[in-house]
Amino acid sequence: MPKVQIQAKLVQVNQLKHDIFKFSVAAKEITDQAKPGQFLEIRVTDQVEPFLRRPISIYNMDKEKGILEFIFQVKGKGTKLLTQKQVGDDIDIVGPLGFGIFDYSKYQNLAIIGGGIGVFPLYELAKEAKKDGKNVTTYLGYRNKDFVLLEKEFEQVSDELCLATDDGSYGKNGFAINFLKEDIENGKIDSIYACGPLPMLRAVKALAVEKNIPCQVSLEEKMGCGMGVCVGCSVKIASSPAENPEYVGVCKAGPVFDATYVEF
Repeated sequence: MPKVQIQAKLVQVNQLKHDIFKFSVAAKEITDQAKPGQFLEIRVTDQVEPFLRRPISIYNMDKEKGILEFIFQVKGKGTKLLTQKQVGDDIDIVGPLGFGIFDYSKYQNLAIIGGGIGVFPLYELAKEAKKDGKNVTTYLGYRNKDFVLLEKEFEQVSDELCLATDDGSYGKNGFAINFLKEDIENGKIDSIYACGPLPMLRAVKALAVEKNIPCQVSLEEKMGCGMGVCVGCSVKIASSPAENPEYVGVCKAGPVFDATYVEF
């Protein structure tokens, strides 16, 4: 898939939590070709340091207006600098990146499951799948009510939304995967799409294998170049032998993989 480097005009900033921001940018060159599951490499400052771009998933696209939205959490110097951008500023963006994208074309009853900040790249997937006539059940898991994000947004793009908190302080009490398991056993689900913390992804993969249901996962590894050159985001191919393991780059072969293809 071709990628472009553009100066995208920042048109809106929303602070969702004290450390989580949503940026909306004019990026028609990217929205014209981007697919659910792809990501961006964003230059956070015009200064020399930090030198590396930051990989950030695509949250939402308005293809008609050419508006692209991404959400990020402030985790260090780079993302802190990004929050200093103001409406009207240009942001240097390379995208869309990633050859592994979500593919739901063969299935009808989709389970979309995310945890914490891993829910961000799942919104565009849910929106597009519902628009394509799929039955979308979304499962969102958070630590507690203080971490809950995007409930109303996901309600609008899902046929059913199951929101769960670990401590039961909001929504259902427990882990989102437990409610997914119930629906699988009741015959409601024929495919799974997941993004979130690694323990959650491992549990989702194990459930999918146990129930013999196709599962795609979006991995969020740390990246240097974001284009397959530095091999900093490599993960092991599950079928490769232990004595001679093979690896693929999340940025290039992913970030979306068939859950059985990689070890994570």
